[in-house]
Amino acid sequence: MLRKTPVKLSLLSDGRNSFLTFVLAAVWVALFCAAQPVHSQNQTSPEMVNIDLSVASHPFPHFWERMFGSGRAILSLRDSYRRDLRDVQQITGFEYVRFHAILNDEVGVYDEDDHGAPIYNFSYVDQIYDGLIQSGVHPFVELSFMPQKLAAQQIVQSFWYKPIISPPKDWSKWGDLVSHFAQHVVDRYGIDEVSRWYFEVWNEPNLDFWAGDPKEQTYYQLYDIAAKALKGISPRLRVGGPATAQAAWVDRFIQHVTENKIPADFVSTHVYGNDSGKNVLGTDESVPRTQMVCRAARKVHDQVAASPQPNLPIIWSEYNATYWNEPNVTDSDFMGPWLADTIRQCDGLADMMSYWTFSDVFEEQGVVKQPFYGGFGLLAERGLPKPSFNAFKLLHNLGGERIPVDADNVIVTRRIDGSLVIALWNLFLPDEHGQSREVEISIRGLTGSHHAAISRVDSTHGSLFSAYEAMGRPQSPTLAEIERLREAAALAPPETQNLEGDQMMISLPPQGLALIEIQ
Repeated sequence: MLRKTPVKLSLLSDGRNSFLTFVLAAVWVALFCAAQPVHSQNQTSPEMVNIDLSVASHPFPHFWERMFGSGRAILSLRDSYRRDLRDVQQITGFEYVRFHAILNDEVGVYDEDDHGAPIYNFSYVDQIYDGLIQSGVHPFVELSFMPQKLAAQQIVQSFWYKPIISPPKDWSKWGDLVSHFAQHVVDRYGIDEVSRWYFEVWNEPNLDFWAGDPKEQTYYQLYDIAAKALKGISPRLRVGGPATAQAAWVDRFIQHVTENKIPADFVSTHVYGNDSGKNVLGTDESVPRTQMVCRAARKVHDQVAASPQPNLPIIWSEYNATYWNEPNVTDSDFMGPWLADTIRQCDGLADMMSYWTFSDVFEEQGVVKQPFYGGFGLLAERGLPKPSFNAFKLLHNLGGERIPVDADNVIVTRRIDGSLVIALWNLFLPDEHGQSREVEISIRGLTGSHHAAISRVDSTHGSLFSAYEAMGRPQSPTLAEIERLREAAALAPPETQNLEGDQMMISLPPQGLALIEIQ
């Protein structure tokens, strides 16, 4: 640091000293300027967020946390799965869980005797659904995949557990299987409980999860038989589809069920942030993963609104920022602001959005080999909370009505008691090197003294990755290391700030998410 020492210059008039005078003057100017505060072009003024509490608000149901996906059905019998489910249910209050393969042979639902007559066994189904209901959630039943002895061909998908994706060898037996399944759960749990469930026919039939030929027409046959079978047990059972990837077939599915008078109580589809514009939107544009999910949600919302059944509920039964295992995405701090921004953009476009998944108790690519491999779950091995878990925990505190604001990095809500809850974030794509942001919040209509509590998720708050890096990224952490990681992942107590008047300042690091509660 330069000390501000006065410099006295004598301006000499003879030519011999003119050059010296010039040099001394230049030195003085340099010293003076170096000692002054720097106002460079890189120093930006704070970003302004103006909130007007007098503008009309709208209802803000927590559509992003009503349902979660998970690994296949049989995994729900594991203690680690059930612990993770309870931990996520505790921070979100979610109502439904969806998984693949309730009809797979490992669950033991379907067999045939020597004469080809069906034999049904719901022993594991009971244990699976009992566990969910005892944990306070309801099944979102994905009717998949084809039992071996019911399959027309032994065609398997590439997942580690080899689900059979063939159409049935006997379509009437498919309908009977669905009927017996539905009747059993109604008998066991009662129609009042099961009428709260959703029954979704199959999974992503437009991709390699369905071997019918042609895909779409044979899927409609699969759907129609299942839907009629369910309604034959009780008209109160809710059924829907097409459960497609990449926001596909929804408009044509609605047209099909309408023209053929087939029951449909909701439409469902999937999208991921790294899906392509061509596959989802039918364009060649490059859509960043920060926008793809809600661009797809807008497309489907508009298709349903323009359809013969414009009031059908829309359920995104899978979504995430990526469908690959990318540690710098799903395991990283990026997920906090990505989730908040997705909620901001998708508000009003869907009834439920099911994050894929709540837990890394998951085996589609085989047995997990290390704690952080880019798994889809909120919780890693041994229930270690990722930043995404803490982001859901913070965003659960948002209020039930949303106040519009002209900014793309903030959600402003009001709780029923009148307190304000504001989510604010600093989002960059995973491969970008972002800068911190200084944000000045001005709240018009806020008078008197108020207390603000600020909770954070970022690289130094509620994130265990610095600790994991410091350990050398062990493939099999010791029990002591796991406890240190758990401590590093714990959310810190909220910062407090007393507001005098209607303004406050907050700093956000890159990929930072902050939740501000103003009492």
